[in-house]
Amino acid sequence: MISVAIVEDDQEIRTVIEQYLDRREEFECSLAFGSVEEFLEQVSEENCPDQVLMDIGLPGMSGISGIRLIKERFPELDVVMLTVYQDAHKIFDSLRAGASGYLVKNTPLREIGESLKLLHQGGAPMSPQIARKVIEYFSGTGPSPPGSPLSPREKEIVIGLVDGLSYKMIADRMSISPETVRFHIKNIYAKLHVHSKAEVIAKSLRGEI
Repeated sequence: MISVAIVEDDQEIRTVIEQYLDRREEFECSLAFGSVEEFLEQVSEENCPDQVLMDIGLPGMSGISGIRLIKERFPELDVVMLTVYQDAHKIFDSLRAGASGYLVKNTPLREIGESLKLLHQGGAPMSPQIARKVIEYFSGTGPSPPGSPLSPREKEIVIGLVDGLSYKMIADRMSISPETVRFHIKNIYAKLHVHSKAEVIAKSLRGEI
């Protein structure tokens, strides 16, 4: 079972998502807050969830600033943005701060659930609108930026990460083993001097690889 917390100041939205997830046997959603401050006050190692769905435009601390504090305290916790914002600046900042996914608020509840399951499997879920913006900045069919340290195969793996695929799904797409994918990802991290999928995606969004 995947435990999910919600940080959303709109009580109606918060309640609808909480009730939907609680009705699904794959999820447990017993933590819901109206601000980052409330989350940090009430969540500890003992009740820390697996994932957090979080808005950006929150009262007090913004969701993007909140990611950094939450990840500092709970490094293994996955944070997915659920927001009305679709501009590249917010996407970049969220991913740089440590977000594992980015969904827009008009995403149907069923797709939110599927996205959280994908995240649990190692993917990085993004709404189609966000994925299109990613493609505008990063295309595997085009040449690598000048000075890119990545090989064509490593670049293809980055595309899989941007597409929100798990290691197994990338392996299936490329007809290689998951172990080979993990080997390449270690090399990608080393070449790019990063430590997470989110950082790789952020670099791809900025056209740096």
